[in-house]
Amino acid sequence: MTASPTAIPKPQRSFSVEEFEGRTQRAQAMMHAAQIDALWVMTEPDMAYFSGYNSYFWQSPTRPWFLVIPATGKPIALVPSLGAAAVSRTWLDEVRTWPSPNPMDEGIGLLTQTLKDCARTFGRVGAPLGPETHLRLPANDVAQLRANLGSTDIVDATDIVRELRMIKSPHEIEKHAYICSCVSSTFEAMPTLIQSGMSEWEAFQNIRINLIQQGVDSAPFLTTISGPGGVDDAIRLPTDRVMEPGDLVFIDTGSEFDNHYSDFDRNFALNHASDAARRAYALCHRALDAGIAAARPGVRACDIWQAMAAVLAESGTSASAIGRMGHGVGLRNTEWPSLMDGDETPIREGMILAIEPGYEFAPGKLMLHEENVVIRSHGAELLSRRAAPELPILG
Repeated sequence: MTASPTAIPKPQRSFSVEEFEGRTQRAQAMMHAAQIDALWVMTEPDMAYFSGYNSYFWQSPTRPWFLVIPATGKPIALVPSLGAAAVSRTWLDEVRTWPSPNPMDEGIGLLTQTLKDCARTFGRVGAPLGPETHLRLPANDVAQLRANLGSTDIVDATDIVRELRMIKSPHEIEKHAYICSCVSSTFEAMPTLIQSGMSEWEAFQNIRINLIQQGVDSAPFLTTISGPGGVDDAIRLPTDRVMEPGDLVFIDTGSEFDNHYSDFDRNFALNHASDAARRAYALCHRALDAGIAAARPGVRACDIWQAMAAVLAESGTSASAIGRMGHGVGLRNTEWPSLMDGDETPIREGMILAIEPGYEFAPGKLMLHEENVVIRSHGAELLSRRAAPELPILG
């Protein structure tokens, strides 16, 4: 287990044309093996992965964006006309457009013709249709597309996208290492950011500002939750609750740089902590150590889960009561695979994982502990800077 340095230079944004070409060619090889003529994607991370196109305009639900990867050659972008200039700045050569908004035909006619033109060998086009994917367009448009395609089948290509995105390139790992370093610096600055007498919202705002100051582009996922002796939730928004001595404060963030995410958390006690909270923190810390030690090429996702579950069993916690205890991280702060019982995904070099044991140590009191690692040939290497083995006390 190798720790990250305390400061990492900011990586170059985007990727080389050679990297995008390699992604496309690997996808095309898998498409051919699966007898798929074209791969159709339309979500922000998939578009970014294959084209390099990023925009905050994804927040608008009005217009869809499509990318079609044919059997050979470069991907074809099908975008609303207002996006043509931005997409043309990527490595792509062919950008097809339609005037939008157009509720009667929001790009479906253009998409239909493009897919039909590509589907001349197997009569099959693939799209990510499985777990942790979605089609970013109205259900009525999906039905219209299927009707338009007639005998051309739409088949599930989740495995192709999943396989590609789970394994990171050196430049991707560099970006994840950078964002994890930024977030680690914010967590280390926590004594200056939160204190008793401050509301959760005030703490939340201080933390978000500091994350930006440390170098993140944004922190779209950030929780700041407190409770007397422990927290009962890990995902709610902060409130106007004033934090008091004896509170535990749970902070979790999926911050990003150039569309690449971190996802790890920290726990703090204000002024003092109960013995139960200290024991729960120490147990989760040991469980996470076991998870990191188990994370190496050749094991399965469920093996990492089992290593952590065995440590948590010391508290009398039943492994069957625990959901997943970690997941992949990439162009989203939660991706494939899931570290859970039953997920037999092989762990491979180049994966980035959030390892996160947790349990209810008292009625209504949760303890979660999380770090980010990259899988190297020798095992897991920390990207986040490891939390202290004892519960940190602030104030």
